[in-house]
Amino acid sequence: MNVFASLLILLAMATGVVAQPLVPLAGSLADAEAWRAYKSRFVTEQGRVVDTANGGISHSEGQGYGMLLAVAANDRAAFERIWTWTRANLMVRDDQLLAWRWEPDKRPAVADMNDASDGDLLVAWALVEAVEAWSDPSHRVAGRRIAVELGRKLILPKVAHGPLLLPGIFGFSAEDREDGPVINLSYWVFPAFDRMARVAPEFDWMGLARSGRRLVESARFGTDRLPTEWISLRGESPRAAEGFAPTFAYNSIRIPLYLAWAGVSSPELYGPFLALWKKRDERGLPVVDTSTGRTIEWMRDSGYAAIASLAACAADGTPLPASLRSVRVATEHYYPVTLHMLALAAARMRYPTCVAR
Repeated sequence: MNVFASLLILLAMATGVVAQPLVPLAGSLADAEAWRAYKSRFVTEQGRVVDTANGGISHSEGQGYGMLLAVAANDRAAFERIWTWTRANLMVRDDQLLAWRWEPDKRPAVADMNDASDGDLLVAWALVEAVEAWSDPSHRVAGRRIAVELGRKLILPKVAHGPLLLPGIFGFSAEDREDGPVINLSYWVFPAFDRMARVAPEFDWMGLARSGRRLVESARFGTDRLPTEWISLRGESPRAAEGFAPTFAYNSIRIPLYLAWAGVSSPELYGPFLALWKKRDERGLPVVDTSTGRTIEWMRDSGYAAIASLAACAADGTPLPASLRSVRVATEHYYPVTLHMLALAAARMRYPTCVAR
């Protein structure tokens, strides 16, 4: 154990944060050919991760995912390229957080200076993983700076539901909205929290993880008992936030991904998701209007099905089907391909028997 790790453990003990054994991300992406195809299709030479289904934009979330996948593939050159572009183009605020959106056909390319806490978390997490993989002290410094700023500005420590993670600096607090605070549980990147505790142990990351799991259990709406994308915590019980469609959809599907990736195996947390996904057919996974219980569209790509299979693996050990152990990089868009690769990396890290050949 190096001196830095020892100091972190001592600091964690002093602040009441118990350091957990680190399951390394590096090497968890086994399909080298899929990673080469991913870089070729979605990552520019400059390191910009391109959202092919969303006008070719880039965002902090995507840059964070790209950095995580680069560590998982043990590809330091790609990691540095993605991180360099991220630092130069998204770290343009007057703090250490990232602007959430970059548009290639606009000048300035960053028109909205708000951040997105999931993007901040993903980038900080990737930097911490890079420290573990390659021992570069500059990554440790950068990861801590983001984590400290996020802890100071985006974690509400003393509220009725426990510590809360705001989705962004602006627009979601009780001061900004009549139904605030408003949260998005897909921004709770559960596997990042123990990593953040290692570089910024002065914040209650484990408390944040606990409150997130409690909210997954309590924010269950409609006949299918599913969380909406955006949730109001004004009042005693969670409810669908005003002004947003009350759907379980493309954001919400990441909730079971992050729970499983963090090693959470409580079947009751996955129950509503798995019950919903038993209804899937050849059209894919349902997007549900929780106010009516009606399926309004279908998530057709295999990347979404990979999350459903990962959740079943976490809940009861069901192996991932052979058809989902390879990624359709050439035929699906950035987002489902990315989710698929993340799900496979999570399975190899936490549930290797579910992907054993």
